Parts: sequence; C-alpha cells; structure tokens
Amino acid sequence: MVATGQLRAVRMGIDTHEEPIVFMRSDCAICHAEGFTANTRLQIHTGERHLIATLNMVSAALLPEGTIGFSESSWQYLRLEPEQLVRVRHTPQVHSLSALRKKIYGHELQAIELQAIVRDINRRLYSDIEIASFLTACAGERLTTAEVIALTRAMVGAGNTIRWPNYTHVFDKHCIGGLPGNRTTPIVIAICSAAGLVIPKTSSRAITSPAGTADTMEVLTEVDLSLEQLQRVVNETGACLAAGGRVGLSPTDDQLIRIERALDLDSEGQLVASVLSKKVAAGSTDILIDMPVGPTAKLRDRVQAERLIELFHAAAAALQLRLRCVITDGSQAIGNGIGPTEEARDVIAVLQNHAEAPADLTERALYLAAQLLVMQSGSDESSALARAREILHSGRAWTQFQRICAAQGGLKEIVEAPHRTALRADRNGHLLDMDNRRLAQLAKLAGAPSSAAAGLRLHVKVGDPVIAGQPLATLYADTAGELIYARDYFRDNRDLFKIGGKP
Repeated sequence: MVATGQLRAVRMGIDTHEEPIVFMRSDCAICHAEGFTANTRLQIHTGERHLIATLNMVSAALLPEGTIGFSESSWQYLRLEPEQLVRVRHTPQVHSLSALRKKIYGHELQAIELQAIVRDINRRLYSDIEIASFLTACAGERLTTAEVIALTRAMVGAGNTIRWPNYTHVFDKHCIGGLPGNRTTPIVIAICSAAGLVIPKTSSRAITSPAGTADTMEVLTEVDLSLEQLQRVVNETGACLAAGGRVGLSPTDDQLIRIERALDLDSEGQLVASVLSKKVAAGSTDILIDMPVGPTAKLRDRVQAERLIELFHAAAAALQLRLRCVITDGSQAIGNGIGPTEEARDVIAVLQNHAEAPADLTERALYLAAQLLVMQSGSDESSALARAREILHSGRAWTQFQRICAAQGGLKEIVEAPHRTALRADRNGHLLDMDNRRLAQLAKLAGAPSSAAAGLRLHVKVGDPVIAGQPLATLYADTAGELIYARDYFRDNRDLFKIGGKP
C-alpha cells in the first residue's frame, strides 16, 4: 500500500536535456490536494536524494494511477529504480530570489547575495527561467568589478578545488573564443608540458561555437575524467586535456553555460567569473588568456578587448593569480577545420608536422606556447618562440600528446562523416573576407558540436585567388537532412565568403 503523499516512479524516456522535469496526471489526488498545477516547482524526495523539478501535467492515458513520470535527467540524478516510491512536496522558499530581483532592477549585489544565488543554483533550486533571468540581469556590463570578484569566489566555493602541493606554479591557458577553428589549446599543452610546465587543462564544451576544446579532444581520447583520474594523468604526464564537468570544478558554471548556450549569450562579467572560477578550482596559479579581436569575432575591437583585460586583471589580482592577456588576430577562421572532428584533424596534422598542416594554426599555437614559456622562465619572447618551435619540430610535442592521451584512455580513430558536399564560389576574384559568426552558424546547422563529425573544411583563406565553381569549403553532416539544411543556409548567405576583384 502506497503511503499518503507517495507515488511510484515511472521512467518516461523523455530527454529534456539537463532541465529536471516530472509528469503527473491531471486527475492526481496529490495534485488536487496540494494545489499543484502545470509549471509548479516541486521537491522530490527518495529518502537519500532530493531534487527540485518543474511539473508538467499529462492526461490519464499517459501514466498509470498513483505514479509520477520522470524525464531522463531527473531519473538519472535521483538514481531511481522502476516503481520506486518517492515523496512529492512543495519546494522550500528560495530566499536568494529576492537578490535576483534586486539585480534585475539594476542594483549592485553584495558578496553574500551572490553566494546565496550561486549556492541555490548549484542546489538546483532555480528553474531555467530564473537562471536565464540572472544571466540576463548580469549581461551588458551590468556587473561591477566587485561583483565579478564576488561571483568568481562564490562559484569556486560551490564545487571541488584541486590542490597541487608538489608544484609551485601550475599553468593554464584559455581563449575567449569567437574564432572558428582556433584549436590551439591541445598543441600548446603538448608543447608546454613537454617543456616541463605543469598544465592541467580542463575545458568546457562549446557554448556558442561549433566546438570547444573538450568537444575536439573527445574525438581523440577520453575526456570525462573523475577527479582521481585527472590527478593521476597530471602526475604521470604533467598535463591533461579533460572536460571539467565530471570533475566538479565550479559546477554552477556548468548550469549557467547550459542556459547561456540556449540564449546564445556570453556576457563580459559572467565570462570572467566563468573562466577564473574554473582556473582557481583547478589549482592554477599562472594563466594565459588569448583574446582574438576582429570585426566578426566575439571581441569586435581593441577597446572592447582592453576593457575585458582590465576586468580580468582586477579579478585575477583579488584572487592572487598571475595573469597574462594577449590580443591576437581574429579577422578570419584559424586552421582548415571547423567542428570537433575537422579541428581534431588539424591538431594532429600540426603535432605530426605534416606538410599540409595549416600554417596559421601552427604559428598561432607556437606564439601562445611561447607566451607561457615566458611566464615560466622570464626569458625574452624570441628565445621562448625558438624553444617552442624546436619542441614541435623535433617531434617531442607529438610524443607528449600521445603520452597524455594514453594516460586518459588511449588515442581514438577519427571517424568520417557519412554525408558531405562542396560549397562552391559563384564568381571569380579574391577572397576578401570571411564572416566568423556565420561560418560558426553554418557548422552548427550541419550538426556541430552535438554531431562530432559535422562541420566544415576550408579550402581558401583571405587573400587567395578564387574562380567560379571552385570549392570554398566542404560541408560535413551525420544526416542528409542536416546537410541540406546547412547547404541551404550557405546558399542564402554566400557573402559569408566575400569575394571581389580579379582572380
């Protein structure tokens, strides 16, 4: 006999991504007694675990009487078994929502208020709408420097923190993004760890781009490492190239990124807090920030970049981090591949010193590796660059990369996309420009990064001569439908490759 207030769990098999959803019959006695309606936030208890979830109402035909249905993410989070008894009740009052409303009205938040918001988001007390409201209220330079510092500290405090007692300096590198194909990180990590730097690199998956470092590395090796596995890999090789989610570093950031991805939003203050909270939690002490600037990059001009640099340095100083920011060219895509698999091909080509390896990706990675070597040794940039080039060209970087991948589970074979088509020029001339944002959108419409093999391979660079009918890029997709959808976008946006003049 089911006790009052208890229901039997049913796995509905509905993927709501990470948003926790439960389903109850519209004629459920508990719903009527408690006044539950569609979109009510409920607290679900299993005895050992509990979860805040949003209620969806269904007809009696979809659920047996006396049951409650769970989305996949809710089922897995609660570790439920079929027919397991759960208790349903109203959610406790979330006091930090008053601080959220304060921020929505444009007021500055105190550190204790930001801590409360981060804590409650991490405890899954916020709905996706409430998280979206927080992100929106913080966008557009609405966070003061003090708020960014407080938010960063709150995000660090909400998760695990790694300590490296055997190492005085622990290095890291991050790119602001907005530049398709700019997959320098695996190359930089291989070079610098081969040079003796300790550099445990944890990366988020893509937010608004066709691939993040973790997406690309997942094509090549295992990236979902536990905290213990990550520490073992670093102690064995001096580095790692892992996804940050499973390790539990700044886990609130993962909740925020999920909503940022849906909103296609990446605000400056939130960006700084996101980046530095992950670095502090990973135990990093010395951090390099790559800041591509270009008309269609995330940072449009030098003024915006310098404003962000100032914010980064203020937050880093408060957190006692050594920070180096470099402004780089963001005028066009880097490398030839866009999307996890195609970017992985470029990374391997550079590390193996292939003749066809993209020169721009090689030189950019060498420049960034040299910046980290300067931070390590205090040497001048020219000698640091020569040292990085020797490590790459001698094969030591490739050997080190193989060591890291072996420690993480071994190198994988790169899989081909089953569908492809050439995107051809419709006129003669020279390639004058390419639109980074629309290139990224084209790759995403083809299925990247969810479909690892989806994306683009570029065949021209800015300045190259072009003749009508020549392939500008090859488009890859997992399904024919995605290929057609992305191809049609290109046909409506041919000017994302700007061609002019004579060939």
